Amino acid sequence: MSDLVRFMARREMITSGLVQFDEKPENYRAWKASFKNAIEDLHLSYKEETDLLVKWLGPESSRQVKGIRAVYVNDSCKGLQMSWQRLNEEYGAPEKIEKSLWDRIDNFGNIFERDCSKKLREFSDLVIELLAAKNEGCFLGLGNLDSARGIEDLVKKLPDSLKRKWASHGTKYKEIHNVLFPPFSYFVQFISQQAKMYNDPGFAQTFQTFGDNKPEKYRYKNTPQRSSIRVHKTEVSQATGNSSAFTDAKTMDLTKGCPIHHKPHPLYKCRGFRSKSLDERKTFLKQNNICYRCCASNAHLAKDCDKPVSCTECNSDRHVSALHPGPAPWSVRPPEGSDHGGEGKDNGAEATVTTTCTEVCGGDLRDRSCSKICLVSVYPTGQKNRAIKLYAILDDQSNRSLVRSEFFEIFGSKGQQFPYSLRTCAGVINTSGRRAQGFELQSLDGKTTISLPTLIECNEIPNDRTEIPTPEVALHHNHLKSLASEIPKLDPSAAILMLLGRDIIRVHKVRQQINGPHNAPYAHRLDTGWVIVGNVCLKGVHRPDLVHCLYTRTSEESCRSLFPPCPYFYNVRENYDMNVCVTMQSSVSTYKSSCKEFEDHVSHSIFQRTTEDETVAPSLEDLAFMKTMDEGFYRAEDSSWVAPLPFKPQRKQLPNNKEQVLQRFRSLQRSFKVKPDMRQHFFEFMGKVIQNGHAEIAPPLNPREECWYLSPFGVYHPKKPQQIRVVFDSSAQCCGVSLNDILLKGPDLNNNLLGVLLRFRKDTIAFMADIQQMFYCFLVRPEDRNYLRFFWHKDNDPAQDIIEWRMKVHIFGNRPSPAVAIYGLKQAACQEEKEFGADAKRFVKKDFYMDDGLKSVPTAAEAIDLLNRTRKMLACSNLRLHKIASNSSDVMAAFSSEDHATDLKDLNFNDDDLPMQRSLGICWDLKSDSLTFQVSSEKRPYTRRGVLSTINSLYDPLGIAAPVTIQGKALLRDLTSETQDWDAPLPEDASTQAIAAVAYLKAIDSESQVHIGFVLGKAKLAPCPELTVPRLELCAAVLAVDIAEFITKEIDTNIDSVSYFTDSRIVLGYICNEKRRFYVFVSNRVQRIRRSSLPEQWHYVSTEGNPADLATRSVSAAHLKGTMWFTGPPFLSHSHHLKPETETFTLVDPAQDTEISSF
Repeated sequence: MSDLVRFMARREMITSGLVQFDEKPENYRAWKASFKNAIEDLHLSYKEETDLLVKWLGPESSRQVKGIRAVYVNDSCKGLQMSWQRLNEEYGAPEKIEKSLWDRIDNFGNIFERDCSKKLREFSDLVIELLAAKNEGCFLGLGNLDSARGIEDLVKKLPDSLKRKWASHGTKYKEIHNVLFPPFSYFVQFISQQAKMYNDPGFAQTFQTFGDNKPEKYRYKNTPQRSSIRVHKTEVSQATGNSSAFTDAKTMDLTKGCPIHHKPHPLYKCRGFRSKSLDERKTFLKQNNICYRCCASNAHLAKDCDKPVSCTECNSDRHVSALHPGPAPWSVRPPEGSDHGGEGKDNGAEATVTTTCTEVCGGDLRDRSCSKICLVSVYPTGQKNRAIKLYAILDDQSNRSLVRSEFFEIFGSKGQQFPYSLRTCAGVINTSGRRAQGFELQSLDGKTTISLPTLIECNEIPNDRTEIPTPEVALHHNHLKSLASEIPKLDPSAAILMLLGRDIIRVHKVRQQINGPHNAPYAHRLDTGWVIVGNVCLKGVHRPDLVHCLYTRTSEESCRSLFPPCPYFYNVRENYDMNVCVTMQSSVSTYKSSCKEFEDHVSHSIFQRTTEDETVAPSLEDLAFMKTMDEGFYRAEDSSWVAPLPFKPQRKQLPNNKEQVLQRFRSLQRSFKVKPDMRQHFFEFMGKVIQNGHAEIAPPLNPREECWYLSPFGVYHPKKPQQIRVVFDSSAQCCGVSLNDILLKGPDLNNNLLGVLLRFRKDTIAFMADIQQMFYCFLVRPEDRNYLRFFWHKDNDPAQDIIEWRMKVHIFGNRPSPAVAIYGLKQAACQEEKEFGADAKRFVKKDFYMDDGLKSVPTAAEAIDLLNRTRKMLACSNLRLHKIASNSSDVMAAFSSEDHATDLKDLNFNDDDLPMQRSLGICWDLKSDSLTFQVSSEKRPYTRRGVLSTINSLYDPLGIAAPVTIQGKALLRDLTSETQDWDAPLPEDASTQAIAAVAYLKAIDSESQVHIGFVLGKAKLAPCPELTVPRLELCAAVLAVDIAEFITKEIDTNIDSVSYFTDSRIVLGYICNEKRRFYVFVSNRVQRIRRSSLPEQWHYVSTEGNPADLATRSVSAAHLKGTMWFTGPPFLSHSHHLKPETETFTLVDPAQDTEISSF
């Protein structure tokens, strides 16, 4: 009988007696104890217990136990033992339980007074659970809960009243017990007592919030009932999007970032926040105690907010753009084919704005368009002598006719204000206005007179005169040319004052129509005259700043653009610029004259030469890259920029390289065993990548879906042996093709390195900064991420399984990543220029080389202001500008130490020795504010290889040490010209010839003091075989012209005049010669010089007074400081030499000069 009872009990237990394990570490021990207690008296076999265990485990834990059970199929005892061991390691480890508990603390929302009862009870249960775990002794990390720092995160969750009460209780405890801080058990006791009090039914009424008992708002009485006026009928539909409400955000400093995405962009700039409904936004602000007015602080209420705010969508000074009612501007712009640098694409969703007769979607919205606007006469009935001309908009989507306030002023109409509701795509606006009756409308030809209905005052009528049809528009469309005489010329004295709706149906009836080709504008003859409707731009290439859809308008401010308003036509400018390649003109008169000029001068510019003819133009692949970026670059919901992988238009299909990459990963694991330091650095780096959300677990692939796997490898910087950078090998080939083979590299969008360094030295206060992990700041388009798959351990734990991951950001190793990052950086600057200033945009666009920014300004205050605005501007796109270094202690003091360069943190800038700063290959001594050279003391062999290594170790882009380095270059040139082994010993002497040029900037201040500054120096070795001395001196003159042109272009300063000096009278004679013929070598170089300078700019200087001569014969480093290389020749310091006297030079002994032709 007992066996039967045990069998029935076992059956009952198996079917319904246990609870499913939820795979949460903090619940594992309780679940295990419950499971063990439930089966203790059932006397189950090892196999039965294992089967029961599999049934009541969660999905992941059950999978692991099934695998163990399959391995130990013939040893169920060992299998059960290993199963429990695995579960103990996976879910019962103290570290994991402790981490899970801390995660629960972090995810527990703030407690507010309105929901204190329920939330405080849950919080009490959580801290009791923490105390129980702490008392067990195995959770070492919970020991700090007995300190103020340890419970700081817990106290922050309490409402303000309980925070103050805890402070009072804690202080008393410290005084009574004479301890540094109350133990955690006392805090738990305090919370439990408060939870009990707040949940006591007898005192429930005491803690009831008063939010639901507010008196009704005052309602107007004895006022006319509001009539409903519906205009600009528009439906906005979003293809996809997450409409779920926000959850409570983790408390954080709102001045440093967004509380939703925990990124550096501010909340009032957050696209995800703006995309939600107005109710959801207000609820989020209310739950997190954030000011309704500025959205930038939780330290004050809207009524106390004194921060200046402005809405870019309606120009209101009562709220920021983030709280503007209605849909976000980008939700009604098409994502594909955008000419605006990224607005409009949101997670692949395509937004559409529709009306009953117009659809604006995708790339179809282009160019400038005309609409139904007529020039008419309006006058009071029976008073034709008071007629005025005005433009009337014909809008059949409005159910009433409207007029602007100016209409009432013109006719002197006064009347009572009547309330009405104005319904647009942005929502319903309750407003009021006057009403006018007894007016008539007459067509311009006088053939039609119509009585107007009641007209309502409304200043929301669109006022875009570019949409008025004109004769010029008709003339440039073949099917409309016959109408040019029927359409009145643009009347500058007539304003757009009236909108005629459906309450005057006669004006909307079409009496005649001209269609024309598909997608061409069409014309209607109405009772009020002919109108043209549709896109009228000739070969239109841009979208207008104002999008009119039956006069439902998205203003310029609500949809920012990098481009000017769409014109009637465009002229192509022969100037390569990656952002703008057309010059726009928009006036009708300009359009007419320019089109006429175009007809008269067809092909006129075929042989025209410009100053840009000698510059490098983009390749077709460069243009394809820019087109891909322009069309596919957009902003994500968290304000980060998203860019596609720029694939080549014609590319190979990628093979499956999964096995190849998996083999390389196993090889990497083997190297970890012999290089434990590298292994540690590697896992630390990948941990940060995963923690920062730069990588994600790869989803399953669809059948036949193309993908690519990448092999990670580590790279160490020679000067940073403890810091690794993980790079992905995108150049590794499989079946003869790699990922880099099918990607467009993109153009070199970087600024000129030498130009950045020149401007860095221009003003007194200099600073440098760096963008943190710039590549990783730009996301990869979701549909392209499967080309960035790789293998790595789950949870970055080497003990866990190897799974497939994929990168979410643009990576080191991809060919286009530098171009994508620079494109995105400049795009981020352009987008925020209006708010943060043109100088901040110019700093980012012109003074950055990759992720390093170098700049100089006249004062410390200007530097601080520029850096602050630039940091905020970039933060709007989740780009962090940090590692700030400056030669001004005031600038450094203005920023927190966490934003300083790594080796400058926690230093006293007035007393401590400041370390050398390195950027773009140069060394900057902050204390002396000078550029220096750090020469390696490493002994190298006296061989050709050793000499090459020594010479190349000194980087001098500005030519500061050119007189010193030229000697080494000459020695190396002589050595490499001989056929010797690279490691053979060298002779003891070497000599050569060189040319040199050096540039100085001369300035005279208001007190007539002369200042001379070294700008740039260059020294070049003469070719082999050696040229004659005159030819070398002529080449030096060409080098001087090249340097002057470069400086004039890059230095960003107005230069009044340029003077050239040479110690060769022969060269001066060549330059001034007009009659004699030279041989080609000299002739070509003289032409080059004359192309960029005039003979009057050239002057003679003695060899002793020529500093460039120092670099041709070399000077030792010890003696260079005392020469005129840095100060310039003495005569430059005289104020009367501001503009040297012009002198005419003749050819020197032309009869004997072999460069001059005798014919």
